[in-house]
Amino acid sequence: MSEESLTQSQACPHHEVIVVGAGLAGIGAAIKLHQAGMDFLVLEKAAEIGGVWRENTYPDCGCDVPSPLYSYSFAPNPNWQHFFAKQHEIKNYTFETAKQFGVMGAIKCHHEMLKATWCTEKKIWYLHTSKGLYSSRFVIMACGPMHKPTVPKIEGFEKFTGTSFHSAQWQHDYDLQNKRVAVIGTGASAIQFVPAIVDQIKQLTLFQRTPPWVLPKMDWRIPSRWQKRFKRFPFILSLLRKVIYLQFEFLNTSLNWPKLRLRLQNGALKNIHRSIKNEDLRAKLTPTFAIGCKRILMSNTWYKALSQEKVVVTNGVQKIRGNSIIASDGTSAEVDAIIFATGFEVANPPIAERIFGSAGISLAEQWQGSPEVYLGTTTKDCPNLFLTFGPNLYTFSSAFVIIEAQLKYIMSALLKVRSKNIKSLQLNEERSTQYNNKVQQALQSTVWNNGGCTSYFIDKTGRNSTNWPWTTFTLRKRLRRFNLKDYNIEKVSP
Repeated sequence: MSEESLTQSQACPHHEVIVVGAGLAGIGAAIKLHQAGMDFLVLEKAAEIGGVWRENTYPDCGCDVPSPLYSYSFAPNPNWQHFFAKQHEIKNYTFETAKQFGVMGAIKCHHEMLKATWCTEKKIWYLHTSKGLYSSRFVIMACGPMHKPTVPKIEGFEKFTGTSFHSAQWQHDYDLQNKRVAVIGTGASAIQFVPAIVDQIKQLTLFQRTPPWVLPKMDWRIPSRWQKRFKRFPFILSLLRKVIYLQFEFLNTSLNWPKLRLRLQNGALKNIHRSIKNEDLRAKLTPTFAIGCKRILMSNTWYKALSQEKVVVTNGVQKIRGNSIIASDGTSAEVDAIIFATGFEVANPPIAERIFGSAGISLAEQWQGSPEVYLGTTTKDCPNLFLTFGPNLYTFSSAFVIIEAQLKYIMSALLKVRSKNIKSLQLNEERSTQYNNKVQQALQSTVWNNGGCTSYFIDKTGRNSTNWPWTTFTLRKRLRRFNLKDYNIEKVSP
């Protein structure tokens, strides 16, 4: 008996919609499904909800989007303690919001989705999980873009006898006091945890391939009197959210206008010159690519930390010999611990390896490292399946702006399915190709493609499968309502 036949013969819990993942997107989806009165279930692999803010617990972990914008528009939080919220605040917000909207009971933790297969005959999805089999008419993959930490393959690493871990898998029981520590990578996590640990350790060697652009951060505590005002006068918080949103829109726009981008870059250069007095160190920390080509970072403590005598900034890692790490310029450092700040697999979503659509092959095999998705939400050969934070949706704005835009599109689709008695929705391949060609054409003139850097925005084929080339105004407009003309539809038999 084939796997599909065996699957079909098994009785299993069935729901109209199954959401995979209980991070920010998954909780948002659950709330919207609950409000629409739909039969749904949320499957979460971990012991609790929270997504990326559950996983990342490194020292001084926090957000680089201002708190008023880093929340659901329908669930503002007047109690943020920091203008840029810390990890524990955001994690608590996810719990409080899920409880407030009554969706905690629909979340099953310790249920990791191992494989999702589409049954063409029954027009349903079968989800194989660590706790058994489930089925549903529709699936929302809310697995997040920062899901799988990446660790580079380094010659000699297997013989390293010290301690090593990724920033997203921080070993809190490891005592850093008086240790010689190597930090590999200069991404968003390193910017935060390096200043937080530098005073504890004996020596820190920072191995960087390319320095990031770092802007000052307006990182202040929000006084309790302002929390009370936000609670008493919600319109103030709403107005502040709108102002911050417009500022981010201006930032996105300015990155693709050379004169405006140069002004921003000059501000970042002044930040380096103001903070770093040593000319050799300043040269090492000054990027050679256009600002915006990579993710722009913010910190008031990064350059101060790297100016300490106990810190050495060197080139990227070439190899490891024993407990010594050798940089590409030949310099070496003997260390007790290695902390990888090397980010996540973004351009090629790992969940694609587990999704098998109507063609019978995995999305990963279909995409071959260069995913093509329609509006970052639906993909060919996967009927009745929606992605969140899909390819070509990333932009310098709040994740919640993207989440809510996608949820509006997904809910529009589900409500149309219900009202028009539709059994399955299959993305029209021609529409998808036309859309992706336009996206790639628009990206050619952007700083992400022409800024002179190598970034995770560009996939292994050299194609930008990460960024959204237009404003989020355009994004929200395109995702405002589901257009049946973009899909091949099969209706329920009368």
